[in-house]
Amino acid sequence: MHSSESAALRILLVDALRGHQAHIDFDSAVEDFPVEARGSKPPNSPHTAWQLLEHMRIAQHDILEFSRDPNHESPDWPEGYWPKTEAPPNRQAWDETVTAFRRDAQAFKKLIEDPQSNLFEPFAHGDGQTLLREALLLVCHNSYHLGQLMLVKKSLAATQPLT
Repeated sequence: MHSSESAALRILLVDALRGHQAHIDFDSAVEDFPVEARGSKPPNSPHTAWQLLEHMRIAQHDILEFSRDPNHESPDWPEGYWPKTEAPPNRQAWDETVTAFRRDAQAFKKLIEDPQSNLFEPFAHGDGQTLLREALLLVCHNSYHLGQLMLVKKSLAATQPLT
């Protein structure tokens, strides 16, 4: 791949990670999420907003660390990827998770933007995974759960008055 093609691919990946393509961006999804709704489930919903947000943070952190640290150990599947409670354990937990998600998203974007990061070379510590594959996995995973988060937000707003 020519360096101009590689640069173009990196730009597309970073843009997709930001959510500027087919899905909502992270900041829009968490903006003004009512405190009282963060641990509530809409009717027939499997997850609360807190569960989705914390799951996204955990999964993104795992993908980031797997991509940059050959000694990283992933959480147990599936229980290690989901919070133990339906609601944030305290008022600060939501904001801390949002901050951690943004920090890891920025670190992953820097990894993608670095021309020294080979997008196509399989990780020596994996079983065929590449940085490109991990970036696409992260884009798809975040897109899916951001959609769920927005559905929870809108469903709760429709079923109960939120302030």
